[in-house]
This record gives sequence, C-alpha cells and structure tokens, in this order.
Amino acid sequence: MVALVRNSELDGIRGTIRQVEDRFNREFGYPYIFLNDDDFSDEFKDKVQAMTKAKVYFGKLPKEHWGLSPYVTEEKVKAALEANKDRYLYGGSYSYRLMCRYQSGFIHKHPLLAGLDYYWRIEPGVDYYCSLPYDPFRYMRDNNLVYGYTIAPPEKEQTVETLWSTTRKWMLENPEHLPEKSFIRWPINEKGEYNMCHFWSNFEIVDLSFYRSAAYESYFQHLDRAGGFFYERWGDAPIHSIAASMLLRKDQIHWFEDIGYHHPGYAHCPNKPEMMRKCICDKGSDIMYKGMCGRRFGEVGDVSKDQALELARLLDSK
Repeated sequence: MVALVRNSELDGIRGTIRQVEDRFNREFGYPYIFLNDDDFSDEFKDKVQAMTKAKVYFGKLPKEHWGLSPYVTEEKVKAALEANKDRYLYGGSYSYRLMCRYQSGFIHKHPLLAGLDYYWRIEPGVDYYCSLPYDPFRYMRDNNLVYGYTIAPPEKEQTVETLWSTTRKWMLENPEHLPEKSFIRWPINEKGEYNMCHFWSNFEIVDLSFYRSAAYESYFQHLDRAGGFFYERWGDAPIHSIAASMLLRKDQIHWFEDIGYHHPGYAHCPNKPEMMRKCICDKGSDIMYKGMCGRRFGEVGDVSKDQALELARLLDSK
C-alpha cells in the first residue's frame, strides 16, 4: 500500500489505515509506504505505526521529481493559475499540479518502490465499505491483470482541454508503442472524441511493470513536454486511464466490483447479494451502476492497432 501524504493529513491517513486493516490487511500483512515532499514528523511516524503490525516505510520525494516541469515557464504557469482559479476545483493550485505530475510520472520511480511488482494506492480520508477475504495482489497476478480500479466517473472537461489532442499526436508519432489490440474505445467514442471517462486513480492496484514500460514513459514525457500539467490541470487519473486503455487489452483491466469505496465526491457500493453481505454502504450513493462510464466499460471491447490509429486520425479529417 502506497500513499503520497503530508503531516497535516495524519488523522485522515490513520482513518484509512484502520479501515484497510479491518477490511483486508490484518490477515495479509502487506507493508505500507508513505511518501512526502517534506520530512515526516515524529508524531506522524509514531501515530501511523501504531495503526498496524505490518512494516511501515517513510520516504521523501527526490527533489528532481517534485517541482516545475523543465518544459514550462514560471510566468506562463502563474498566468494559467490566475486564469483558471475560478473555473474548476484546484484551478489556481500550484501544489495540486505538482501532485498530479508526480503521480503520473514519478511515484513508481521512488527507491522505496523499486522492489515492488504491484502497488495499491491509498489516500487519506477515504472509506472502504467491504470485507475482502482474498488477496487482490495474487488475484491480479494469477489472472494476468495489469490495472485494477473500483470507480470510473467522468472527468471535468475544462481541466483536460488538450489532453486527447496531445495524446493523438503521440499515438500517430509512436505507433511502435501501440499493442496489436487495445481498449481505447472505452474513453474514445466512435467520432474520435474523448468522452471524459477515467478510472479514479485515488484507488488503483497496478502491475508496476506497466508504469515502468518504455511505452508509458514515452507517453508521459510527451505529455510533460506539452505543459498541460501546469497550463491546464491534467490529472493523473485521466492520464493513467487513457494510458491503460491505449496500451492494454480489456482483459488486462479489472473492475474490483466487490471493493466498496468512497472518496469525497463519488462512491461505489456493490449491489450483488453475494457482495453486499460483506459490505456496509448505501446503494443509493453508488455511481458505477448508473453512471455512463461504468456502463460503457461493459459494453465496448478491444479494437485493433489499425483501428486505434484511425480513431486518433478522425478529428484531423473533419
């Protein structure tokens, strides 16, 4: 379990750890890794370690991983923050953009994650509704899964105005990185437009070889050079989601339907009787069964590499 968290979020992360331990990790004892752009306080370390018998590691972010991208200018970033501050949540936040860039391109490079095959991202202030009697890491491995999620809402369009056009350019310039089949039709409609569907990456269980791959690194570097992390507010969630859909097949992506979960804004509450028995949550709060993105995940399938490239070209032909 890995979290990017600050000292000020101590109470929130302690609450998350308690739920993770109660629902799952008390039986499995997986270690926790906590990362911070500053030094963790002794109070934070002591009170976090008191929540679990599992091993706990604390790390500081390398300076070269946390800061302004070398491809943007401070003046333009300040102007963008001012222009967007009232347009959407965190529109004027510089630190939020640093976080999104770090989660998109650097967290898997931290030395504390070097020996991990998979990670489960956790966040402060979230809720886990259901007991989990099996090991999701082993489930991922045994079923050749690469990316696991539990909530898939639509993104705010204003935050990613040029993300898809930038992605299309990367696809057309780097076809050697595209697989023979991919699930790109989930976030991209038949008109070649981004429908804003994304996996909410505040919960994700991922085979880290995916983020370490040459294809993903090439994609991230292309996005970083474009400047959208700072000039817009590209989040790690749509980036991880488009990357997974573009570079993986549908059978490599898994909806953990039985993991009921709430992050402020959206919730998933399983509605199947065999799952509900292990959960305490309000079915009316769920987004996955009634939301467009959840339905679309079940409705569309893979497309060939040629079809994916054709989707990338569609808007250019209009």
